[in-house]
Amino acid sequence: MKKISWGIMGTARIGLERVIPAMQKGNYTVIQGIASRTLEQAEKAAGSLQIPKAYGSYDDMLADKSIDAVYIPLPNHLHVEWAVKSLKAGKHVLCEKPIGLNYREAEYLYREAKKYPHLKVMEAFMYRFHPQWQKTKELVQKQVIGDVKTIHSFFSYYKDDPCDIRNRADTGGGGLLDIGCYCISTARFLFDKEPGLVCGTIEYDPVFHTDRFVSGILVFENKTSTFTCATQLIPYQRVFVYGTKGRIEIEIPFNAPDDTPCRLFLQTGSGTREISFDVCNQYTLQGDAFSSSILENTETPVPIDDAVANMKVIDRMKQSAETGSWVRV
Repeated sequence: MKKISWGIMGTARIGLERVIPAMQKGNYTVIQGIASRTLEQAEKAAGSLQIPKAYGSYDDMLADKSIDAVYIPLPNHLHVEWAVKSLKAGKHVLCEKPIGLNYREAEYLYREAKKYPHLKVMEAFMYRFHPQWQKTKELVQKQVIGDVKTIHSFFSYYKDDPCDIRNRADTGGGGLLDIGCYCISTARFLFDKEPGLVCGTIEYDPVFHTDRFVSGILVFENKTSTFTCATQLIPYQRVFVYGTKGRIEIEIPFNAPDDTPCRLFLQTGSGTREISFDVCNQYTLQGDAFSSSILENTETPVPIDDAVANMKVIDRMKQSAETGSWVRV
């Protein structure tokens, strides 16, 4: 079975602990190399994860013609820069969310990607590949809960370590880019359209200057989505989808565990029932879906246009918070 040869750009924790081990189990993925800013760091990561090649710089890995695609889990402010460099080196790109720091950066990547129509670029919103989200989308499309009118999402954790990359404003830290992006993405995914108006409020940490508490409203014509995300609240996550004839509750919508079954609850006029999903790893599914699109030369599972649209909403949410008014998307 042919597989895509992957290179990992950086030794971020999400890559080492979650994405790499998951992709190593894929049917269409093989992790061939990992790069870091120092060869010593790359060799340490390669040794612990049994990756054949280690590179002392990102450029060295991009120069390796045996690497077909790269996964980029670098700090947010480096996403676009290295995604473009990867494309210029002839590599397909799977880049961690958010695709960039703002809409302007995302648009720039979009324009650059169009110069390489034979290469694929995708933002790594792994949640979309989990069966619980595929099922939720199916239930919504089939109107099992009637006409969906509103979605509410909540995503939080508590992290006040000044050394944590998520608490550094200069590298794109803060709750909206880190986890609020999921809440916005899920609403766009389920409604299958873009919001026309948004309104948001943001509280900033007085020391870190990153957004630590964000609430927002997205208006999709006669439908709405509300969300709250926070980096200094009790850890919790939930998504509720409300329709005219029922509701769906997703228990662990974003950080779905890979060792226990996930559940959602479907309430209709006939009562409430639990829908359980077999154990799976959404990072494995994401890697295989992207690799399969390369092997079969089909459309990217989630087009780069989607990443640009999500970033536009994030920007408008910030604008709304700054001006204290509703903003058109």
